[in-house]
Amino acid sequence: MPTSLVTGATGFLGSHLARTLVERGDDVRVTVRPTSRLDALEGLDVERVTADILDARAMAVAVRGVDRVFHVAGSTRIRDDEHRLHRVNATGTRVVLEACLHAGVERVLHTSSVAALGPAPRGSTADETQVARAKDLAQVPYAAAKHAAEQEALRAAARGLPVVTASPAHAFGPGDHLRSSTEVVRRFLLRRIPAYVDGGINVVDVRDVAEGLVLVAEKGEPGERYILGDRNYTWERLFADLGRLSGVEPPALKLPVPAALALADAARSLPLPVRPLVDAAEVRAAAHYWTYRSTKARRQLGWTTRPHEETVEATVAWWKERLGSRVNGHGRQPLALRMTGAWLRRAEDLANRFAD
Repeated sequence: MPTSLVTGATGFLGSHLARTLVERGDDVRVTVRPTSRLDALEGLDVERVTADILDARAMAVAVRGVDRVFHVAGSTRIRDDEHRLHRVNATGTRVVLEACLHAGVERVLHTSSVAALGPAPRGSTADETQVARAKDLAQVPYAAAKHAAEQEALRAAARGLPVVTASPAHAFGPGDHLRSSTEVVRRFLLRRIPAYVDGGINVVDVRDVAEGLVLVAEKGEPGERYILGDRNYTWERLFADLGRLSGVEPPALKLPVPAALALADAARSLPLPVRPLVDAAEVRAAAHYWTYRSTKARRQLGWTTRPHEETVEATVAWWKERLGSRVNGHGRQPLALRMTGAWLRRAEDLANRFAD
């Protein structure tokens, strides 16, 4: 069996991928940093190499003697500043792919994100043919950084590196020890989402994405990208499902984007010892439709996904087990938020009637 290197294996998706490769019988090597938490790799038979993806020398050692590289490492934190997002996602990708080029790696899988494509038109869905618009990327630094990382992958492919790109949607599922893409579920269960805006998101099971990455690496065409997504949700529909499964009442307040941004600015100005519940970068990201089609991966690679209800239920169950008594399924949202939400919904209904 081949020797595969996985960067980012201590993270949510990377750890599931490493486990999938081990279960297939691959010899698996993973990169870890001195400060990495290793919870997600517990009990997994892998070779660990200390290397930061921004360290060219360390990465040259890490890729030596491997057949395939699965580059999964990167920052998924929307609140990170623009410089850090670009440095970790784009510059880190360049360093890793340079090492692969010099080592003559046979195959490289670059893990991107649907965010690199930009959001879909409101109320619609996008596929791999969509060209990201600069104004959309400028509003969401995370999307801009992932787009820049894809450009690094394309440049490496033009230089002869057999690199193929996978673009996962928003991953849910068990095992998010570092609180990355399922943080929205954790915050929901703790009632730390005071309001939401009009927007949408594509949710996919992390276990299915791990299987998809292997398929893309084995069957995908170099220079191509493949979206790995599943169910498209509006925020309202997702929160309704989370509420039904957990017993926690969904946020009652749907805000216009300007009002949500004003709330975020106000929260940031407060001298709080913890991070504010609302962040402007998250508001701008949430106010788009990150909704996509995965027809290409399903038809060309034979990729399949489990029922989306199973994915959401598994995510809620995993977090409820860890949060324990902190999850109160019997309380209501604060009265002020419920009353404001009801008033806004009534005003929106009246506005729609007059528009008709």
